Amino acid sequence: MNDHHDPSPVNPLPPVVVILFLAIAIPEAAFSLGERGLIGGSEAVGWRLASMNTYAFSGNIFDWMVSNGRWLPEHLLRFVSYSFVHMGFTSALFAAVLLLALGKLVGETMGQVAVLVLFFGGAAFGALVYAALLNDPTWLIGGFPAVYGLIGGYSFVMWQSLAARGEEQLRAFSLIAILMGLQLVWGIFFDVGNGWVADLAAFVFGFVASAILVPGGVARVIAALRRD
Repeated sequence: MNDHHDPSPVNPLPPVVVILFLAIAIPEAAFSLGERGLIGGSEAVGWRLASMNTYAFSGNIFDWMVSNGRWLPEHLLRFVSYSFVHMGFTSALFAAVLLLALGKLVGETMGQVAVLVLFFGGAAFGALVYAALLNDPTWLIGGFPAVYGLIGGYSFVMWQSLAARGEEQLRAFSLIAILMGLQLVWGIFFDVGNGWVADLAAFVFGFVASAILVPGGVARVIAALRRD
C-alpha cells in the first residue's frame, strides 16, 4: 500500500523566524496585559518602563562608553535588545507582522543564518549609526531597525531576480521607498523622532550583507556597477 501525503498548502515558517516572533510577542503580551491590570498586580503597570530602562538603546550611554573607554556588557547588549521592547502594542504588532513576512522570504531563499545576521546585524548597525550621527537623548526602541535589515535582504533577493529576468532593477527598492515615504508623510503630522535614521542604516546593512551572504552576490554587484 502506498502512503500518500498531500503537501501542506501553507509553507511552515523557518524556526528561527518563529523564535524571533515569540521574542517580540511574549514581552509585548505581558506588558499589554499588565497595563490593563490582568496580570502582575499593581507593579505590572511599570513593566514596560522598567524594560525600556534596562534594554532600550541610548545614545547618551554609548557616548559615555566611548568617552570613558568602558564597554560594559549590559550596555553593549542594548545594541540588539532594544528590538524586543516596544512603545506600545501597535508598534509591536507591525514589527511582528513584517518580521513574519520578510523573515519567511529571507529564510527560504537565503537560509536561517542569514535571517539572524540581517536581523541582529541590522539592529546593531542601525543603533551605531543613530548614536554616531545624532546627539539625540531619546531612547531607540522597537524592532523596526532589525526588520529593515531583513528588508535590505529582501531587496537584494529581488534585485538579483529582476536582473536575471532582464527587468528594471530599481523595482527592487520599491518596498523601502514606500516605507520611507510613509514615514515622511507621517512625520508631517506627528513627531516621529529620528528612528528613521536607524531604519535606513539597517536597510543599507541588510542589502550589503546580503551580497556577502549570497554565493556570487558580490560578483553580481560588481558586474552591475560596471554595466552602469
